[in-house]
Amino acid sequence: MEQYFKVGNPEGLTRRQIFGEPMRSIPAFREPAPRLELMDEMGIARSLMFPTLASLLEERMRDDPELIHAVVHALNEWLHETWQFDYKNRIFTVPVISLPIVEKAIEELNWVHERGARAILVRPAPVPGWGGTRSFALPEFDPFWKRASDLGVLVAMHSSDSGYARYSQEWEGSRNEHLPFVANVFRMVGEWRPVTDAVASWVCHGALFRHPELKVAVIENGSAWLVPLLDQLADVYKKAPEGFLGDPVEAVRTRIAISPFWEDDLKELAGIVGVDNVLFGSDWPHPEGLADPVRYVDELSQLNGEEQAKVMGGNLARLVGATRS
Repeated sequence: MEQYFKVGNPEGLTRRQIFGEPMRSIPAFREPAPRLELMDEMGIARSLMFPTLASLLEERMRDDPELIHAVVHALNEWLHETWQFDYKNRIFTVPVISLPIVEKAIEELNWVHERGARAILVRPAPVPGWGGTRSFALPEFDPFWKRASDLGVLVAMHSSDSGYARYSQEWEGSRNEHLPFVANVFRMVGEWRPVTDAVASWVCHGALFRHPELKVAVIENGSAWLVPLLDQLADVYKKAPEGFLGDPVEAVRTRIAISPFWEDDLKELAGIVGVDNVLFGSDWPHPEGLADPVRYVDELSQLNGEEQAKVMGGNLARLVGATRS
């Protein structure tokens, strides 16, 4: 898979051929103690751990906000019981916060923070509600963002099911069978549309300006979307500065930490957002990561030692308030 992401697929192999044999689930995928042992073997000091399937929940229940909050809380209860939110100051399990009902979202935020959560997962997508969807960055949600800012938690916008499949279906029809091992090139073209829209919303709808101390990170979305978005924002800001509460390009560059894929141009990214806003991430054992996660540092050869240390762990430690083990 590493060659696929770095070089491409010149032979036109199918996804099944590229993926190869599946991995068997091991205890380190499901329990914190074995996970910590594996991290020691790999040379990983600490990590954010995201609950993968949690990123699918909200979209499946988008027509029932009360149900979303109930199911998300049940998931967070299980995460805390099984993994804890801060396991030995090294594994920081990230609970999910859903925003449809602001008061319930704040209640959930307080609940996970009281139990040690250092970061929260907020889906990069419009927020569902009884009256339709709306942006998470509208003033309606300011009480939640203020509370998150006051608590100092990191808001991690992890790649999720943001509901954009329905837009693709408007082009392709909704009666086609889903073929998981066949590339859908139309959907691949719009792969980063959700994170692009989410980051644009932070500045277009103003929440990033109204909450200057809020910590935000974009996770498992790479960085290919960044430059095109900054160019668009610069053009719009030039034509309609009165529509923003500040310079949107500067806000995105300086306020949002980004975890790029290992094959991205990491030096270019550091030059755009600053080394302090670049986060090492592997998503191991998912296919877009490296089999040996710490080999990520090899892609940072154009940075000096201090800068490499920030990317490989120092920046995350600062954002989540982790201390040395």
